[in-house]
Amino acid sequence: MKYVVLFEDNPETDVTVRLSYLPLHLKFLQRNAKKIAAAGDLSDTQNNGAGGLWVMNAEDEDEVVRYVREDPFWPTGLRKSFRIMKWSQTLTETLDSKIPSPKYA
Repeated sequence: MKYVVLFEDNPETDVTVRLSYLPLHLKFLQRNAKKIAAAGDLSDTQNNGAGGLWVMNAEDEDEVVRYVREDPFWPTGLRKSFRIMKWSQTLTETLDSKIPSPKYA
């Protein structure tokens, strides 16, 4: 089953936390690429970091929660909350756009 996980960042967490744990977070995502099919930052319309998003293949919601809690970002306090939703994919599209990444530093 496909799930989407929406992460809300904790605005009270210092930006250095993200930078310190980013290499571990990226390794975690690479190691789990068969389950976490897509992942990326979310930002508001002014490019301020707001959180993140995963698209996951999982057996059930409990499995999704296990992956969220295993992510090196989770115990740092960087993430304020997360929301899990089932996703029914109806369209596959390749986007070739240059969307700027949010600024954290």
